Amino acid sequence: MEIKTCLTCILDNQDDKDIAFDENGVCHYCRSYEVQMKQIGTLEEREKELLKMISKIKAAGKGKKYDCLLGVSGGVDSSYMAYLAKKYDLRPLIIHLDNGWNSDTAVSNIERICTSLGFELHTYVIDWEEFVGMQKAYIRAGVVDIEVLTDHAIKAITQKLSKKYGVKYSLSGFNLVTEAIMPKGWTHSKKDYLNIKDIVLKFGDGIKIKSFPRITFYKGLINYWWYKLESFHILNYLPYNKVEAKALLKKEFDWVDYGGKHYESIFTKFYQAYILPTKFGIDKRKAHLSNLICSGQITREKALEELKKPLYDDPKELAFEKEYVLKKLNWSEKYFDDLMKQTPREHEDFDSDKRLWDNYFKFVQLLKFWR
Repeated sequence: MEIKTCLTCILDNQDDKDIAFDENGVCHYCRSYEVQMKQIGTLEEREKELLKMISKIKAAGKGKKYDCLLGVSGGVDSSYMAYLAKKYDLRPLIIHLDNGWNSDTAVSNIERICTSLGFELHTYVIDWEEFVGMQKAYIRAGVVDIEVLTDHAIKAITQKLSKKYGVKYSLSGFNLVTEAIMPKGWTHSKKDYLNIKDIVLKFGDGIKIKSFPRITFYKGLINYWWYKLESFHILNYLPYNKVEAKALLKKEFDWVDYGGKHYESIFTKFYQAYILPTKFGIDKRKAHLSNLICSGQITREKALEELKKPLYDDPKELAFEKEYVLKKLNWSEKYFDDLMKQTPREHEDFDSDKRLWDNYFKFVQLLKFWR
């Protein structure tokens, strides 16, 4: 197959076989980014919406201990959101999920920021044996998005604490300028609990899901319709620049950069820098850099230079981290290497909430039609 690369970003038809190019050689991901940015409005319109939402959050939280919740990992996006929360006089409860894979840098960053800003930190320590058993099931299953487990748990914990404290709003770190572009097949829905349940059932080696924080399809609907929980993507409503955000965090909080996107987690770093390229042929830097190209934060030429750099600067670092991860997984190197050679499976090979959501949206459309 002839390799065809987008003339704006750095994605190609090897990254996604269904990628489409227009007459100018620009891929549909770049065009979609342009549409999404237009939909959220001009900078002036977004700033007005930001102030409007801040007022709504404060009004909803009046008389309560907290007016919003904010998950913090120690990375740049969530750390910068904590800074913004203080800047706009919000009173968030800071939430952190300790899944057993935190780097020392991440822990230190979180402590510095919470202490400096005077925010209360709620750390949820997940059951390690149960969680690592679920991660091992995902690796055995050979599905691409092992990080679904952590992301799902964070969402579940946030919604649980929202209901406990009567807090309607949570701040989300998702933002278009760094995360809008992601090739089809590189990730899976973070809310798909049936997918989690089926994969663990079939590849969990007897592991039972007991205390793992989860949101079923029906619980998600109740949280939305009854409790009216909302997530606000605050970074979309201001001129978010990653380099500038890092510089501010370093200056104000002595924040320490950890390298790649989401590398604040030891497992996430190993997953993105070794498991994805080794087993799936995926280099997530291509999506991250493509986002920065589209948002004007890096040139295409600079992105291509970055892509030439090895995922691990030092082979000794890779060897050390691989040994560390396998020790925590309690697997031999041969067993793990054999798993990396097996043919990947699709998330769609397992049970899924998708049919429930499809039926739900059809029902919603029927209601709109009959009105």
